[in-house]
Amino acid sequence: QVQLVESGGGLAQPGGSLRLSCAASGNIYTIYVMGWYRQAPGKQRELVASITSGGIINYADSVEGRFTISRDNAKNTAALQMNSLKPEDTAVYFCNAEILSGIVRYRGLYWGQGTQVTVSS
Repeated sequence: QVQLVESGGGLAQPGGSLRLSCAASGNIYTIYVMGWYRQAPGKQRELVASITSGGIINYADSVEGRFTISRDNAKNTAALQMNSLKPEDTAVYFCNAEILSGIVRYRGLYWGQGTQVTVSS
């Protein structure tokens, strides 16, 4: 059973920083892509950033230059460093990963439970 667990959300002031972490566990064979999505109240879930196992990175235009995604392939973890936070960054942030797991090498898409990020003065 594969699980993704996020940590690191909370409250930050505009211009401040937060760091989110995501740890994948279970009978994992390989993780292809890890990413962060967010969903604000009344809005659709949107991609924030993603990173492949080879290090190819993609950012949403709204966070380019402010957020940095990273991953540790050996530890099956990913992180999202968020700087220069804005009130519009307020949302629930979800870790997402495409993982090959189990004896039968099942390839599936997994989500974490989400962590709240609030940017407010």
